[in-house]
Amino acid sequence: MKDIMGLMKQAKAMQEKMEQAKAQIADLTAEGQSGGGLVRLTLSGEGHMQALKIDPSLIVQDEAEILEDLIIAAFHDAKVKLDQAQQETMKGAMGDIQLPPGVELPS
Repeated sequence: MKDIMGLMKQAKAMQEKMEQAKAQIADLTAEGQSGGGLVRLTLSGEGHMQALKIDPSLIVQDEAEILEDLIIAAFHDAKVKLDQAQQETMKGAMGDIQLPPGVELPS
């Protein structure tokens, strides 16, 4: 019975840490860039685009496709960085808690 109570306390503590980590993830931002910094954008922790900056030299009427590709590349760059920051935040929240083999944390 004593072991079950200890397990329940650990589960509650883990749940609280997970909630804190989710709040930290929501506060994260990541900046992506492409074209050597000519296109920059910022994503929120939820993956929403918050800002987009395009160097004026790229705004050429006949080259819209290039600009579109650079925006997509900058978005992907920011998304990779955001995913890595989220993983680090969750890893930090879990600390040294060892999960049984085959059990993974939700993303």
